[in-house]
Formats: sequence, C-alpha cells, structure tokens
Amino acid sequence: MCYSAQILSDYRKYVKMFGAQMSIAEFARLFFERAEGSKAKIPKGIEDSFADPQSDAEREVKALIDQFKAEQVTKLEQDLFKQRARLADAERSLQTKVTKAATESQRIATDKIAWTRGKLDDIQRTEPRARDSRIFPGHYAPVLVVENGQRVIRPMRYQCRIAGKPPSYDVKYAGTYNARRDNLEGFWKPLFGYTHGILVVSAFYENVSRAKTEGRNLSEGEQDENVVLEFKPNPAHDMLVACLWSRWSAPGEPDLLSFAAITDEPPPEVAAAGHDRCIIPIKPENIDVWLNPNAADLATQYAILDDRDRPYYEHRLAA
Repeated sequence: MCYSAQILSDYRKYVKMFGAQMSIAEFARLFFERAEGSKAKIPKGIEDSFADPQSDAEREVKALIDQFKAEQVTKLEQDLFKQRARLADAERSLQTKVTKAATESQRIATDKIAWTRGKLDDIQRTEPRARDSRIFPGHYAPVLVVENGQRVIRPMRYQCRIAGKPPSYDVKYAGTYNARRDNLEGFWKPLFGYTHGILVVSAFYENVSRAKTEGRNLSEGEQDENVVLEFKPNPAHDMLVACLWSRWSAPGEPDLLSFAAITDEPPPEVAAAGHDRCIIPIKPENIDVWLNPNAADLATQYAILDDRDRPYYEHRLAA
C-alpha cells in the first residue's frame, strides 16, 4: 500500500506540464469549506501555490487561506498560553513535592508547547520544505483528469469514496486510497474504464517490517518493529501515477472529489526491501489514452498499466 507520497503540489506546474486548465472553482470551494469548519487536510504546498495570486479568483482563494491561517494562529496561541500556565503550575508543585501527577503534567505540557510552537512556525514559514508536499490518506492533492475533452487539474482527497457508497465506507474500507490492480473489475468496477486520473509523484513511502527490510528472520522472543522507507526512482524524475477517481454527491452534503492510486505486485527491489505492493507510473506517451478510457476496451487500459514507466526504486529509512 502506498500510504504516503511526495507529490507535485503547485497547480501552476501541472498547468505548464500538461497544458491543463485549473478548476479554480473546485479549489475555491475546498478552501471555503475548510474556512467554514470542514476537516479537509490540505498540504501547505498547495496553499503556498496561491501565495502570489494572478487573478481575482486566485485572490479569493488566497483570502480564504489567510483567513484560515489567522484563525489557526489565534487558536494555537491560546493553546500555547494554557500549556505554559499548566507547565508553570506543575513546576511550582514539583518544587514543593515530587509527585507522579505533577511530573506527568510537566511532561505533557512540555511536549504540547513544543508541538504548538512547531505548528505556529509552519504556518508563518515562507521557505518551502519537502514535507509541505507530502500527502497521507485523507489529504488533498491536485489530480489531472480529462472532462469534456479538456485536461483539468482538480483538488481531490487521497482516499476514494465511490459515488453512491455511504460515508461509512471511509471507515469500513479504510484502505481505499489504493486500488489493487487485481480488483479493478471488482470493487473498482464503477471507475475503471470510466474515470481515470494522474497524480505526479517524486517519491513514495511504505510501512515495512524492520526484519524484512534487513533480510533476516526474527530471533526467538524478538519483537518486530515497523519502519518507514522512502522509495525514489533512479534516475530521479516525476512519475505519472495511474489513479481512479470519483465525484460523490448526496442531498444536503457538499460534493466530494476523491481518488485512489492503482497498485500492483512490486518490482524485485521493492519486494527485497520488505514491501508487497507498488504504485504504477505510466509512460508520458500513454497519458491521453489513459485519461480518455473506453469501458468497452479495458484491454487497452491494462496494456498501459503493463507498459509502465519502470525506474529502479532506491530506498532509505525515511527521516
């Protein structure tokens, strides 16, 4: 399962790379809903792509981003004040008598102060960092699709809820941020051959067993542990990851655009590192056919997935 990925988050680069239009209305709706209280998780990299707006529509989006940031700063500063007061109370108590409760309160307040300061620094930071464009399940990302013959960039949630399915599917089928190739005509039948997309990815991350990635068996009584590996293509390049997407609608609910990355059996170097799945990057010459699928000719779509971009995936422990 590709549980996390380093993506191209700047929509302007998508526009330039693919000759695509940006669905500014969808971006504006997403940021408006978040400003009104939705739980949408939007990477900082997407926010930062609106830092220098070039149109009234983009200025509207930036205003929504600024509004949300200001509200977050106020909330975080209030939380910081509370934790500082809690820390001061705990330290005063410890000067009189060392107790488990005061020691634990001191630890929790110290940790929360550090976390809150980090969040405030991130909000106010202007220089980009790699983590700004890293997505996890539930995060939004720009996805390239074709609608009415035009390439379009739309913001979509990285966990697909198929149209017509209840919201409870997000919990019941928590792994629907990936679509297994061997299930494309099963669970994913409503989308495969109908709504295809592309996510631009420069690296992906997987949870693996430490023992497996070290190529050894556990010793008797030894507890295995999870590690996160970062996989990057060599030579380094942006990969065009094959995706399926859906527009979910329900009375009284805002529309939800969401997607899943298609995964397949891993190449030897990924399997040797301890993981059993891998994303499928397609070749640039297959973009148009992939984004304009014919449900009556699934063989062509399978052929694109077979004729994939095949770099060598180098891996290392993720920071």
